[in-house]
Amino acid sequence: MTSSLRTGAVAVAALAAALALTACGSDDASKDSGADSAAGATPGSGGDKGSGEPAGGGAVDAAALEGTWVGLTDGKNVTVSISARKVALVADQSVCQGDVKDMGGEPMLALKCTGGSTDRTMGAIDSVDGTKLVLSWDGGAKDSLTKAEPGKLPSGMPSLPDLPDLPEVPAP
Repeated sequence: MTSSLRTGAVAVAALAAALALTACGSDDASKDSGADSAAGATPGSGGDKGSGEPAGGGAVDAAALEGTWVGLTDGKNVTVSISARKVALVADQSVCQGDVKDMGGEPMLALKCTGGSTDRTMGAIDSVDGTKLVLSWDGGAKDSLTKAEPGKLPSGMPSLPDLPDLPEVPAP
């Protein structure tokens, strides 16, 4: 029971941190990181930066990844927050962080997770648009996520279970 409470508390804290990261940097991140964002795009693709899928090459613009993305994979919450090419992920019992890396002209998510989890350490962007992000992970998971509104908690997600009343801790 204590382990479940601790895991739940870690997940809630990581989600709050991810939402705060996005709320603080969502509007200015693309302005401040123009050089970084341009590095993720394929030169000369001439595509629409807003769609995330440029015309002609299929390359993903790293700026299209900015924001907080939420969803369910195998019935479990997954939250990915990306700001200024930094990534925070909370999935199942894993809390991960890392960067958007340029891998052969395509941006990928390179993460390190607490507890040694390797399910979501290297993620490829299958598709991204203004409202949906699909990621395929080297560990086999595939996440289909919806963009959350900046500064607001996502709706439609399962809530935490009711916690029993805990006994008072005696004073030392």
